[in-house]
Amino acid sequence: MALLNSDIVLVTQVAVSGNRRAFDELVRRYQSPVRRFFLSQTMGNEQLSDDLAQDTFIKAYTSITSFRGLASFKTWLMRIAYNVFYDYVRSDKSPKLGDDRDLNKASSDPHPPNLGGSNSDLRLDLYAALALLKPDERTCITLQLIEGYDIAGIAKITQMKEGTVKSHLSRGKEKLANYLRQNGYDRR
Repeated sequence: MALLNSDIVLVTQVAVSGNRRAFDELVRRYQSPVRRFFLSQTMGNEQLSDDLAQDTFIKAYTSITSFRGLASFKTWLMRIAYNVFYDYVRSDKSPKLGDDRDLNKASSDPHPPNLGGSNSDLRLDLYAALALLKPDERTCITLQLIEGYDIAGIAKITQMKEGTVKSHLSRGKEKLANYLRQNGYDRR
C-alpha cells in the first residue's frame, strides 16, 4: 500500500506542478513491466517494444490529469500501454505481428539481442509459443503470467468482461502447454 500512496503523491506532483522528477520516478518504477508487456506482444522485437513504451509514457505524461485513482497507477498505465499497442496494430505501419516469416527470421538469427547464455533457446521458444496465440489470448496470458495481474485487473486493463478474460486465459494456457510439451518441455 505504501507504493500505491507514493504513486499517488508522485502523480499529484506531476499533475499539479508539472514536476518532471516525479514523473521520472514513475517511469523508473514502471518501465520494466511496460517493456515486458510489449516484448511479449511483439514476440521479442526490442526496438518496437522500446518505441511503444516511449509512446506509452508520453501519453501517460500528457494525460496524467485524467488519472482518477480508481485503479492503481500501474493498472492505469498498463491500460494506456494496451491502447498504444492496439493503435499500433491497427495502423498502416504495423506488419502482421506473429507472422511465421517474422518468427523464422528472429529464430534464425544466431545472436538474438539480449538473449545470451542458456536462456536463449527458452526465450525464443517462449516467443514462438506466444506467436501461436490470438492477440487477446496473448495479452491476457502476458498480463497474468508475466505481470501477475488477477482476472479483475486484466479486465480493467483490457476492458473485457471477466468471463471473456477467463476464456482467453484458458485457451491460451492450453495452447502454450501443448506447444511446450511438443517441444520437449514436458515435466515428467
